[in-house]
Amino acid sequence: MVTVTGKRLHHLATSLGADFFGVADLTPARDFIREQGGERAARYPRSIVMGIRLQDSLVDLLPDRDREGAILYRHTSYDVVNAELDRIALRIAGLLQQEGYGALPVPASKRTSDERIAGIFSQKLGAHMAGLGWIGKSCLLVTPECGPRTRWVNVLTDAPLAPTGGPMAPRCGDCTACVDACPIHAFTGRIFSPDEPREARFDAAACDRYYRKLEEERGVAGVCGLCLWACPHGRKKKGETSPAGIAER
Repeated sequence: MVTVTGKRLHHLATSLGADFFGVADLTPARDFIREQGGERAARYPRSIVMGIRLQDSLVDLLPDRDREGAILYRHTSYDVVNAELDRIALRIAGLLQQEGYGALPVPASKRTSDERIAGIFSQKLGAHMAGLGWIGKSCLLVTPECGPRTRWVNVLTDAPLAPTGGPMAPRCGDCTACVDACPIHAFTGRIFSPDEPREARFDAAACDRYYRKLEEERGVAGVCGLCLWACPHGRKKKGETSPAGIAER
């Protein structure tokens, strides 16, 4: 009998185009998950995390702040990548269901609460708890391989999979590049702490208003991303191929 394993899921995810793969133990963050997404999210003890690395050539258009660059970035780095992540998540969830496990694919970028300006589950939380990176001062997930230049998707599950890692300590040090790059000063510059609310580090409402303003001015769905572009961990030019991520255990 073929059973679902981390190795099998990792192979499927990478064969479908994922650059990063991980498994997270979510139990230490259950209260936070419940607060954001209720019991429908909190009842799953683990998450399977996949990421796709963004194209540097597109991210590097963001400082130009023009309509054409915004269209190019939005189409591929947002719309196309999110659709690919959702496709991968659906296949992973389908395999888990086939093997008799519960699985809830979380949309790669879909707000479910306008009040909280958040989805049902934090994609970066799953990646952080799977050991794929740390939460930066921009509140983005920063990877050692390509900084924050990655989009993520999670499949919540009750499958008994071994975690690939645990939360990574911040490596931002004294750097404030993302904080300084923000045109509306939405970041306080505080280092991430799981005991503090997001508001201690990030004014999500101000960011949301700015995105809406940009959309009105350019006629393109809001694109800023300067915090993502500015991070030195993402601006390293090493000529590397896609990162292998963390192997399953």
